[in-house]
Amino acid sequence: MSTSLSTSGYTSGRPPIADAGPQALCAREPRVPAERLVAEMVPPPRFDSVRFDTYNPDPAQPSQSEAVTVLSGFAAGLGGAHASGAGKKRWFSKKPAAPTGPRGVYLDGGYGVGKTHLLASLWHATPAEPALKAFGTFVELTNLVGALGFQQTVQTLGGHRLLCIDEFELDDPGDTVLVSSLLSRLVEQGVALAATSNTLPGKLGEGRFAAADFLREIQGLSAHFRPLRIDGQDYRHRGLPQAPAPFSDEQVTKAAYATEGASLDDFPGLLEHLARVHPSRYGALTDGITAVCLTGVGPVPDQSTALRLVVLADRLYDREVPVLASGVPFDGLFSEEMLNGGYRKKYFRAISRLTALARDAKPLVSQ
Repeated sequence: MSTSLSTSGYTSGRPPIADAGPQALCAREPRVPAERLVAEMVPPPRFDSVRFDTYNPDPAQPSQSEAVTVLSGFAAGLGGAHASGAGKKRWFSKKPAAPTGPRGVYLDGGYGVGKTHLLASLWHATPAEPALKAFGTFVELTNLVGALGFQQTVQTLGGHRLLCIDEFELDDPGDTVLVSSLLSRLVEQGVALAATSNTLPGKLGEGRFAAADFLREIQGLSAHFRPLRIDGQDYRHRGLPQAPAPFSDEQVTKAAYATEGASLDDFPGLLEHLARVHPSRYGALTDGITAVCLTGVGPVPDQSTALRLVVLADRLYDREVPVLASGVPFDGLFSEEMLNGGYRKKYFRAISRLTALARDAKPLVSQ
C-alpha cells in the first residue's frame, strides 16, 4: 500500500491525514457507529447556509414565492411540544391528540427549481434543536434501516419533530414499501414529514411533476401530505453538462502527491472495494479527503456496481470533494442500456455531479 494509514478501527471524527503521499480509499474500512449515522442526518455541507431568504424566486413563477410562504408557515407550526407528547408517556390520557391538518409536505417540481434548497431551508427554519430534526436522501434512510433495523429506527426517529427526505425513490418497489411503513409508524408518533421525489421509470421525459405518482406509491400515507407544486425551467431544456476531458495517469498521480489530503486509487480497484463497504459508510470513507484522484476510469461493468458508484458520487458532491481522473470522461461511465433503463435518472445525476466535481478539480493539475 502507498500509505501507512489504517482506518479499520476508527469510529468517529476524521481519520488522520497521512504525512507523506496520497491516501488510498481502498485502504479504508470505516466502522461507523449507529449514533453517527443518525447524527449525520443533517443537510449536506453545500446547504449549510441556505435559508428561505436566500432562495430567489423567479418573478415569472408565482408558485416559487408561494412555496416559501407555505413552508415558512409549516416550519413555524412545528414549534412547541411534540405532537405525541415529546416522547413522554401520558399515564392518565388515552392517547395523544391527533395533529390537525396535514403532517407532511411534498415538494413537487422539475429538476433545478430549488426543491432541495427549500427542503434544507425548512429543516433550518423548524424551531427545534438539530437532534430533533433529520434530513437525508431516501437512500440514506434505507441505509439507516439496514444498519439499525426497522424497530430501532422507529425508536430512534420517533421523538423527532421533523424528518426531511430528499429524492424519494419511486423506482424501487421494495424500498418504497419499507420506507412507507416506516413513515406510517413515525406519523403515528407525531413526526412531521417533508419530501421530494424522483421520476418514475419510463416517465423521465413526460413532464415535470410527480405528485400523483408519489401519492399513489406511498398509499396510506397520502392523506398526510400536502403537495406543493413548484414551477420552473424544465430540466429537459438544460441537458447534461459536457464532461471535461480526462487527464493522463501521470498528471493525476502528480496532482495527488502535490495535494495535501488527496486520495489516489485505481478506478477498477475502487469499484471492487465499494462492494465490500456498506453504502451507509461511504461518507465516512471520504472523511478528511480534500480531493479524490482516480486513474484508469472506464465504463462501469454492471448495474450493482453502477448503483454503488452513484451513492459515492452523491457523498462526494454533498461534501464538495473535487474529483480528478484519467481514462474515459465521466459521461462515458454508464452504458446506453443503463441510461435507457429504470435507474437512468440516478445515472444522469451521477454524471452531472461527477462532471461538476471534475471541473472543480482542474486547478489541481496546475499546482
